[in-house]
Amino acid sequence: MNPQLQIMLQQGIQAFQNGNFDGADSILKRIIQVDPKNLPALHVLGLIKASQNKYKEAADLLSRAARLNPSDASIQYNLAKALMDSGFDKESIPHHKKAVELNPNNPDAWLNYGKAQSALHFYEEAIIAYDKALLLEPNYAEAYLNKGATLKELRRYEEAGIAFDHALSVNPNDFKVLASKGIILYKLGRYREAIVAYDSALSIKQDDFEILANKGMALKALGLYDQALTHYNYALLFKPDDYEVLTNKGIALHEQQHLDQAIAIYDKVLNLNGSYYQVWGNKGVAYHGLKCFERALASYDSAITLKPNYHEAVWNKSLTLLLQGDFERGLPLYESRWSSDSVSKVIGNRRFDKPCWAGTESLKDKSILLYGEQGLGDFIQFCRYAKLVSELGARVILEVPDPLVTLLSDLDGVSQLVIKEQELPSFDFQCPLLSLPLAFKTNLSNIPSAQKYLSGNFAAVTEWEARLGQKTKPRIGLVWSGNPDHKNDYNRSLALKDLLPYLPEHYEYISLQKEVREADQLTLELNTRIRNFSQYLKSFGDSAALIECLDLVISVDTSVAHLSGALGKKTWVLLPFVPDWRWLLDRSDTPWYPSISLYRQEKIGDWAGVLEKIQIDVGLHIH
Repeated sequence: MNPQLQIMLQQGIQAFQNGNFDGADSILKRIIQVDPKNLPALHVLGLIKASQNKYKEAADLLSRAARLNPSDASIQYNLAKALMDSGFDKESIPHHKKAVELNPNNPDAWLNYGKAQSALHFYEEAIIAYDKALLLEPNYAEAYLNKGATLKELRRYEEAGIAFDHALSVNPNDFKVLASKGIILYKLGRYREAIVAYDSALSIKQDDFEILANKGMALKALGLYDQALTHYNYALLFKPDDYEVLTNKGIALHEQQHLDQAIAIYDKVLNLNGSYYQVWGNKGVAYHGLKCFERALASYDSAITLKPNYHEAVWNKSLTLLLQGDFERGLPLYESRWSSDSVSKVIGNRRFDKPCWAGTESLKDKSILLYGEQGLGDFIQFCRYAKLVSELGARVILEVPDPLVTLLSDLDGVSQLVIKEQELPSFDFQCPLLSLPLAFKTNLSNIPSAQKYLSGNFAAVTEWEARLGQKTKPRIGLVWSGNPDHKNDYNRSLALKDLLPYLPEHYEYISLQKEVREADQLTLELNTRIRNFSQYLKSFGDSAALIECLDLVISVDTSVAHLSGALGKKTWVLLPFVPDWRWLLDRSDTPWYPSISLYRQEKIGDWAGVLEKIQIDVGLHIH
């Protein structure tokens, strides 16, 4: 090399090492003008451009250097990094690979190789690269962080959490790792632990939009809607038009039954992103909750237009139609439950190698399996169709959940009863019970509605009569709460303390609650007016026998209400403002059960109005 250029090169490198990038840049450019193939000048100038975030210029200079000396591991490493930083992840891969081949003991090279692979969604390859880096540097926090993020993309959440824990053992105050750990804990359903992780991250960086938004989601998952809204609102101070956070805010308001406010938020989101089909669906559900059914249907249709296979919206549309008594349009759409991942996961999608009977095929001399899919109340309501199926000439096999076996042991139309989870016999067709209304083209005028289609076992009824003792006043059975895991439980269950003031004197009250919630247990123990036999209610057969001994059953919308109606017992059902579709609208009776009377909320959450009517009617009609 020209001695003068050698001196200039040393000056340029010295300036670079001293942080005088402008001075180094000027010197090195002059060298390259004179000697375009000066490898050290090209390399160092490339590093300067990279440090100035001029990644494309850096990549051009380093590519020239790499062509001059392809076997220089350092040049390959820096070129790969510059390409990756320029967004050319695919182009960077050969240089990453070359860098680790030339120098396999460089943990930074393995880390960057993993980052590039991950950016291209080659997650398994990325993890291999991160593990190589960690073998060389066991306390490499950034490698653990990136490995955890990649494992998260693979939904290997437990392993991702372990990787983040390793990163935190090296640097406990890395808010990025803490935030990532929170996301993993959220994915695992460990919401309270996720909140602890988010709080740790926020203690380091309290105004981080993503962490605030994610903590809001964890709080929402726990049903802590007020706190969730506080965090969403704080996050929105930084990004007022973030439609994901706005959507979650709308959902939190929705869950609190602030439906008008939720709709206003949904409208704001749709103004920002009109193609957000899930929000059109959410808006439909909110309008349904306000009994604005035409608007609900229009919102569902907008969602379905944007995404024709949006099965959740089709399912919700079916519920709105069915609630209005439009079975002709609603029942076919109700079948969309099997296509919706979220719905079918809850109701339990079953796979059989035999065809599903749709009402068109002849069943004469054929066997058919009927089975339940949703709650026990649904099973009790729709098992009535077994008789109709039998009348078509079929041999009916009914698969029954264990709590219903005694009750349904002699159900009319059933040839063989099989307990769920036991081995099934052979059959020609199968059909879930809730698809039978469609198969029989059910509408409001032809609902199969016998006065009673179930009976309590005679011996069990006799046993209950003895247990209850001599009757001195009318006996009223009570059910004030349903399954706490039911999605709509908050809307349909009561606290016992809220029911007690409306129970008139001069009656004997019997609890029909098989399970009493902890919040109600002490109230029940202290109230001697209500007799509690929960320890004897082992199955629905026991409940049926007890109900046979009563004069009236008063129940919220639970399986016991269906049981009492199926037994033909006088039953009063307490319904929320917008009930389940089977109870229809604006009527005090139900075509499904002749012995049931309906007491409806006139506004959202107004149980007091319902209970006042109950209080009056008990005195008037039960003697």
